[in-house]
Amino acid sequence: MRRRRMSKDSTMGSEERSYLDHNATSPVRPEVADAVARALTLPGNPSSIHTEGRAARATIEAAREQIARLVGGQGARIVFTSGGTEAANTLLSGALRRSGRAAPTRLLISATEHPCVTAGHRFPAEAVEVLPVDAKGVVSLAALAERLDALSGEGVLISVHAANNETGVVQPLAEIVRLARAHGQALVHSDAVQAAGKIALDMGALGLDALSISGHKFAAPKGVGAFALAEGVELEGAFLRGGGQEQRLRCGTENLPGIVGMGRAAELARAALPAEAERLAGLREGTLTGVRALAPDVVVFGEGASRLPNTLAFAVPGLEAATALIALDLAGVAVSSGSACASGKVARSPVLAAMGVDPALAAGALRVSFGWNSTEDDARRFLAACERVLAPLYQRRGRAA
Repeated sequence: MRRRRMSKDSTMGSEERSYLDHNATSPVRPEVADAVARALTLPGNPSSIHTEGRAARATIEAAREQIARLVGGQGARIVFTSGGTEAANTLLSGALRRSGRAAPTRLLISATEHPCVTAGHRFPAEAVEVLPVDAKGVVSLAALAERLDALSGEGVLISVHAANNETGVVQPLAEIVRLARAHGQALVHSDAVQAAGKIALDMGALGLDALSISGHKFAAPKGVGAFALAEGVELEGAFLRGGGQEQRLRCGTENLPGIVGMGRAAELARAALPAEAERLAGLREGTLTGVRALAPDVVVFGEGASRLPNTLAFAVPGLEAATALIALDLAGVAVSSGSACASGKVARSPVLAAMGVDPALAAGALRVSFGWNSTEDDARRFLAACERVLAPLYQRRGRAA
């Protein structure tokens, strides 16, 4: 968040703080909050046929089109969910297929997927294969090609995220789709939760069969997400059964305020690209320059690979993440050590393990992720706090030498 003075009765105290954890969740934009507030006043159920119901329905359909424009999908094929986890769980339930064809019987995923993919699918364990990544965190296209050749004639679903939530590494989706098309019976889904709103994303141009996103990653309210299906791709049956909402694929009265907020956030994010991506990349690189000046031996995870412009993941040998996070928080800076979906724990990252990072170094992983309201002041505050955190480490090294 922008640096500000918190009220004295705030549970966060009265100090100025800098929020640099947008990959965990991005604060709701004021324009989005206004849209949500207006939606809360709409009295009708979107499934009702009276005037009030039709007005509510119209706001949902407008949001569907806004989401479609953000991800390059077709509005009629956007289905709203409670978030990215539900969206991924639904798409990887074993029911995704091309019209007129049997559902895939094999699932191929990268070694650095989010838990909503690694633990959220419904395929039998023996039907799931994990594709390795290189030291930069990029999935091995050679390994994918080899497995697809071995599975010739068998229905396959490939799920590779568009960008990693911890390192920001962007995956080669176009090449993955090309290999899938050569196989002939492979579908490609991408968990695009971290990519949407941060980099250009066009599922049609990429040739993706399905993707999933979550609103709170691009400044919409928490608790709303969506998945998109390409033309000719369908889900056999509903994940949630009931009244027939969302094309009978996700039944239950829609979260109208959340959906409206997600649509408005998508519209704002799309309008800001690519200028915002350039601004955030400047903040990231400026921060990295500052960290390198403080810690010349810093290791940047995913360096050399294409990465999200807002994400800097690094470790300084000898610095433990748990200690650093507490110290930075006390200094008024909010960052993280990786995924926010690990019950608030600082544990060894499976992502870094898959990249072959030494466990001792991985234990010090920190992630700084900028967003729409991040400023140069926030970066300077982080670097000042980082200097205080690192000083004792280098003092100890000096005495040991």
